[in-house]
Amino acid sequence: MKVHYTNILLFAVPLNTLVNDQSNYNIPKRTPNSQLTKSHRSLFECDLYMAANYDNDPQMKDVMVNFNKQTQQRFHEYDNRMKEKRKECKDQCDKESQKIILKDKLEKELMDKFATLDTDIQNDAIPTCICEKSIADKVEKGCLRCGGILGAAMPELGAMGAIALYTLSQWQTKAIAAAKAASITEATDLATQEGMKAVISKIKVWSIDFIDEPGYVDFTSVVSKLNFKCPTALHKSAMELASSKSCNFAGPERGTVFCNTVRIEGTNMFNSYAEAGAQVYEKTLASQTTVLQEAKMGAVEAKYAFWQTANIAPIIAIVVIVLIMVIIYLILRRRRKTKMKKKFQYIKLLEE
Repeated sequence: MKVHYTNILLFAVPLNTLVNDQSNYNIPKRTPNSQLTKSHRSLFECDLYMAANYDNDPQMKDVMVNFNKQTQQRFHEYDNRMKEKRKECKDQCDKESQKIILKDKLEKELMDKFATLDTDIQNDAIPTCICEKSIADKVEKGCLRCGGILGAAMPELGAMGAIALYTLSQWQTKAIAAAKAASITEATDLATQEGMKAVISKIKVWSIDFIDEPGYVDFTSVVSKLNFKCPTALHKSAMELASSKSCNFAGPERGTVFCNTVRIEGTNMFNSYAEAGAQVYEKTLASQTTVLQEAKMGAVEAKYAFWQTANIAPIIAIVVIVLIMVIIYLILRRRRKTKMKKKFQYIKLLEE
């Protein structure tokens, strides 16, 4: 054990020397006769980076082409920006020059006007200015007043015209409906009269053979507005009239030739009479309805056209006059605004 302790203690001395001695790391390792060697190579020493290799390399060609394009594009953008800036500067200079010229002109005109004023300052004479309105100004003022009044009254006139036209339209509709109803009523009455006449005419023709017969009864009186188209009603009325006068249809004995004819042939006979009356009625109703409707509708249209013309013509005239006045008003108002704008510009330039 003593031998090992001794070895350990002896090993610590050289170890401490190696750790703490920093000069061992800074001692140069070359001798005075050694030469420096380069650890890098220059660009011209390598054949890979020669000019011929640059020109023949497709990647380098693409890079150079892109570089040229971008450079040209930037130059074009720069030229465009410079052109726009030059144009803006030129426009601004022109505006400033016009303002200066206008200002000088106004100052000259005002100086000329002031020079023409005849004032006597020594006698304390105050210069007086009598402003007389021209005819144009008077007309402008009058038109402005009239245009304002008519412009305010324009909606009321339009409302009145609309109400009048609506009333006339409603009146026309009702008048047309009333005319149609009246024409149908009159045509029905005429057709009824014609149908009754047709039935009575047929009865008279049939009665010629029985006028001299005993027990004859005139059946024309049984024809009415209610039964002239109904054969059953006509036959019943005729049988009742004959029974009350000369025929006994209920008894067993045989009657006269007239009574037997009415009893036996009455149904067929009155069927033909009612059919003839119905045909005449329908034909007369169709023709008379058309004629009466045309006549009455024409009268209504003529009357409505008269009232429409009488009401619309003044309204149109008023509207045209109002429009003309409004146009004149707008023109004069624009002219007045233009004058005031020029005056304000002159004042502003003088203040500057």
